[in-house]
Amino acid sequence: MSADYSLNATLRNDMGKGASRRLRRAAQVPAILYGGDQTPTSITLTHKDVMKSLENEGFYSHILTINVDGKAERAVLKDVQRHPYKPIVMHMDLQRILENEEIRVHVPLHFVGEDVAPGVKLGHGIVNHLMNSVDVECLPKDLPEFIEVDMSPLQVGESVHLSELKLPAGVVIPELAQGPEHDLPVASIVLPRAAVEVEEAAPAVEEAPEGGAEAAE
Repeated sequence: MSADYSLNATLRNDMGKGASRRLRRAAQVPAILYGGDQTPTSITLTHKDVMKSLENEGFYSHILTINVDGKAERAVLKDVQRHPYKPIVMHMDLQRILENEEIRVHVPLHFVGEDVAPGVKLGHGIVNHLMNSVDVECLPKDLPEFIEVDMSPLQVGESVHLSELKLPAGVVIPELAQGPEHDLPVASIVLPRAAVEVEEAAPAVEEAPEGGAEAAE
């Protein structure tokens, strides 16, 4: 975690929907900072700083520093509420962390080896990404920036499942503890739809009888 992600915030005392609308008109984002054995704290963030931070993939899975009126708080991003059609962040939820307490965070998936996978290079298949991130649980010190998915061994029709992901030490996928039916595919290699349609439409080739023309007579 070499990158440093931080936001400056101010305490918010004015509550309610009307107050939130006034904040948004003033290019501010209402947010809540909770957890960590402390009472929830309502804060305000600067919208342009939030939007810039959200452009970075790492912001979603890193430990963040939230400077609340000069006091640094460590937290992870838990939720972002966006306007349905305008480029506006409506609200943010941030969870404080404790070093000895496990956290649950969505971590991005990075796919590698797609261009050399036999199913792509030789089988003319295409990669189908079924997930772009995965929910992990770990101590803050073990939180990975991303998880790599190696596609290089896959043939057409094969998939990589959650249980096959190589996780760093101390990191688990909670969903797998719920049973084998939760071992979902992360990505697969499939034939393009056009190729499948051509294959299905092709007439079956009739086999000639043994002995060729003489047998036919």
